[in-house]
Amino acid sequence: MTQFSATAEGVAKRLRDGMVGGVLSFPLTSFREDGGLDLEAYRAYLSAQLDSAPGAVFPACGTGEFFSLDEDEYRAVVGATVEIADGRLPVVAGIGYGWAQALRFARIAEEAGADAALVLPHYLVAAPQDGLVEQLRRIASGTSLPLIAYQRGQVAFTADSLRRIAEIPTVIGLKDGHSDLDRLQRLTLAAPDGFLFFNGASTAEIQARAYATVGVPAYSSAVHAFAPEIANAFFAALRDDDAGVTKLLRDFYVPLVELRDRVPGYAVSLVKAAARLRGLPVGPVRAPLTDPGPEELDALAQVLDDGLKVVGAVRRSD
Repeated sequence: MTQFSATAEGVAKRLRDGMVGGVLSFPLTSFREDGGLDLEAYRAYLSAQLDSAPGAVFPACGTGEFFSLDEDEYRAVVGATVEIADGRLPVVAGIGYGWAQALRFARIAEEAGADAALVLPHYLVAAPQDGLVEQLRRIASGTSLPLIAYQRGQVAFTADSLRRIAEIPTVIGLKDGHSDLDRLQRLTLAAPDGFLFFNGASTAEIQARAYATVGVPAYSSAVHAFAPEIANAFFAALRDDDAGVTKLLRDFYVPLVELRDRVPGYAVSLVKAAARLRGLPVGPVRAPLTDPGPEELDALAQVLDDGLKVVGAVRRSD
């Protein structure tokens, strides 16, 4: 069994319970046309998102453009999320860069009332396994927040390193964005009982069935950020082993991914554009990301309409 701290065990239990009942929500961050943070728009957007009953909410992470937020903006976004969530579900804030900067964000998140933090991959350099483990130890030593490690890009843990980070009392889980199921199976087998795993692949629903076969059924859903009706229908179909999984994959998710893969950064830009197509107050992306052009917007609108049709919804209700 894991040896979580008392606080970490409580958060892990809430996340475990939430993962059974709903997708993990990674909300967008609302910006004005001039690039400034639009906190009131974010509040309105997030309130609608939480009404669709996700299992947990992860503000200021990759979909929320953590990499574009300064510390004051980050504080405002996490604080607003905690206020709106109001204890109904866990709030897991993104933190990142090197351990010293990650700690600055962790302390802000802790002060704002977040329940835990998702440790995004560090910046730029590759690192040996000892360094990856030490990075988490350093962060854990400076905050009481429970931590979820995120392996993606230049961060990839071995089974031995997984055992070592699982010994840190406040490290409660691992989010995987590599989609290497052989490696992931080795990690799940190396982990102590109770350690949490999350599917963090881009458009995670595409690989949700495959991840579940190696013991990782929980996943983050970028689609929930603009079409919770589709995300929730897929989650229910997957849970019930329903034929709707295949139909949604064929008619919506695969076309969305094919469109996403046209341009770097569209994993976020298309999500935000789809939210705007639905009238959600999220605004543009910040550089270095770029918003889709007219041709991609037309294609996105068709993909979105096709997906909504499958679940009996429409793009706009007004």
